[in-house]
Amino acid sequence: MRDAALRDGARMLSSLLKQLPDADGEVLCPVCQQKMTGDGIRVKQLTSLLGEGTVSRAYYSCQQPGCNGHRLPKDELLDISGTSFSPGLRRLMARLGSHDSFESGRLDLRAYSGIQVDAKDIERVSERIGTDILEQEATNRHSYLEQQPPPDCAAQIPIMYVECDGTGVPMTYRELAGRKGKQEDGSAKTREAKLGCVFTQLTTDKKGRPIRQPDSTTYVGAIETSAQFADRLSAEAIRRGLWQSRQVVVLGDGARWIWAIADQKFFGAIQIVDIYHASEHLHKLLTYLSSSEDELKSKWPIWRELLQNGQIQQLISQAVQALPSYRNTDRGKHIETEINYFLENIKRMQYDLFKQKGLFIGSGVIEAGCKSVIGKRLKQSGMFWSLRGANAIIALRCYELSDRFDDYWDSRAC
Repeated sequence: MRDAALRDGARMLSSLLKQLPDADGEVLCPVCQQKMTGDGIRVKQLTSLLGEGTVSRAYYSCQQPGCNGHRLPKDELLDISGTSFSPGLRRLMARLGSHDSFESGRLDLRAYSGIQVDAKDIERVSERIGTDILEQEATNRHSYLEQQPPPDCAAQIPIMYVECDGTGVPMTYRELAGRKGKQEDGSAKTREAKLGCVFTQLTTDKKGRPIRQPDSTTYVGAIETSAQFADRLSAEAIRRGLWQSRQVVVLGDGARWIWAIADQKFFGAIQIVDIYHASEHLHKLLTYLSSSEDELKSKWPIWRELLQNGQIQQLISQAVQALPSYRNTDRGKHIETEINYFLENIKRMQYDLFKQKGLFIGSGVIEAGCKSVIGKRLKQSGMFWSLRGANAIIALRCYELSDRFDDYWDSRAC
């Protein structure tokens, strides 16, 4: 009965679309802007959420010498230019393509709706929609970055957090040609996708611990240079109300590109090194400074407390005092590297002060984002991506998990 109802619906839709007028008034050439001439009717198959159907459209061509312009106004009106899938079906295909493999999307579409398409169709539609989101974002980003902070702006957001991180995405050989990596032969298997998130904090709990505002997290990301990503992240923060924030906090690991973005795009923000990354470096430092596992275990609680209390200078002093015993050894070089890590981030590790202010000191939101936004979809077994395909799917994932996917489709309808 469902199949019969859908078939009847598809026939009714085809009849309705046939009656729909092609254009109001003159049709102008998209190339030379001159009046075009009708050149007959073209019929094409159209697959919608109701199933297979057809759509009849008037075809217009330009008669100006040397101009090969042509138009199908009804295709433009129905948003089916260059495709045989309706907007509603493409929306569903893109959503499925962003959630799991394209083959899984094909199987789910058939199981849930009875509509059969190829996995390649899911891939093409998903990447096309993702690319369109990227292009739309680029236009909006330019507009946001041209804005200037208003002279008098009421602080409507108590605290805005900006976090970013990077994670490797497996790429095709063509995308990796000539790139250096961490393989034994110096080659690369992945390219770094940079991911950023913005969220807000309105209050703390009874114990003074920060509470993230529900549903306030939005994501942006792409495989691109740090400079390009800095503009992307900055524009998202402005869109979210950067100028209306009383305090801005940038949270991240010790990667220098993160702090370069913070200095360049978020001047005046509090910069905090994620305490879990800092703890990992502290454990490495203690491992190099300890002669046995027992010594490491005995030192760890004391040094960890120094870290959690923001007593970084005292921690560094103790490490420097022990350094001469390992001078001119491989272990000594590792110790110096870890000491330098803490020296560079002293101001970003004042955890006692940050906790007194009721601020987050862990970047768990972006760590989870790297897994849910990037890893869950793009790092499955056997997957290798082109740059265009990876960025398109990342754009889709960011919109999906930022609850902006419906907004994108509403903008298309306008």
